[in-house]
Amino acid sequence: METDWSVIIKFLPDLIEGTKSTIYITLAGLIGGLIVGAVAGVMRAYGGKILNAIAFIYIEVVRGTPIVVQVMFLYFALPILANIRVDPLNAAILAIVINAGAYIAEIVRGALLSINKGLTEAGLAMGLPHWKVLIYIVGRLAFRRMIPPLGNQFIVSLKDTSLFIVIGVGELTRTGQEIMASNFRAVEIWTAVAVIYLILTGVLTFILRFTEKRMRLL
Repeated sequence: METDWSVIIKFLPDLIEGTKSTIYITLAGLIGGLIVGAVAGVMRAYGGKILNAIAFIYIEVVRGTPIVVQVMFLYFALPILANIRVDPLNAAILAIVINAGAYIAEIVRGALLSINKGLTEAGLAMGLPHWKVLIYIVGRLAFRRMIPPLGNQFIVSLKDTSLFIVIGVGELTRTGQEIMASNFRAVEIWTAVAVIYLILTGVLTFILRFTEKRMRLL
């Protein structure tokens, strides 16, 4: 069978719709993951024995299991165990939140603990409460160090959305599979899907590098 690249133009609107779903899942999941990761990271760094242990268990359980298993658990097992039914889209977003949050927590913890303790002591000596020292002194410096590993995690989470094909989420990979099943143009369709992913990761990389340079100037 000869290749026919014009088929990409024909199905481009469908691929764009799938791309929109991928972007939506990624953004919503990462926003939640940043919140969860920040809280868990602070718990690991400053939370004391109990909070540290809770965050540690969460992180190890999530990092020790594949994201495919996690989303399958949310979609298939949660309704049975807790009588909570989650639709595929929300299950995908929640999986990104939980999965990315665990990895982001370790990034936050490592960045916070890498800041010289003398800065914290100096802030406390000036009469600032501990939370202000954490936000305005330690947090600002730590954030600069978080940007490169956070960028890697964002890209990983973006690509992980392709795994949600297992629960029927209509993201980019699922859309490509459905189009290919209707016309068997595997080379053309999967090439288009790959190029779209490259564009998405390229844009994300550019934004993160620009942010990193800006933070260095500041």
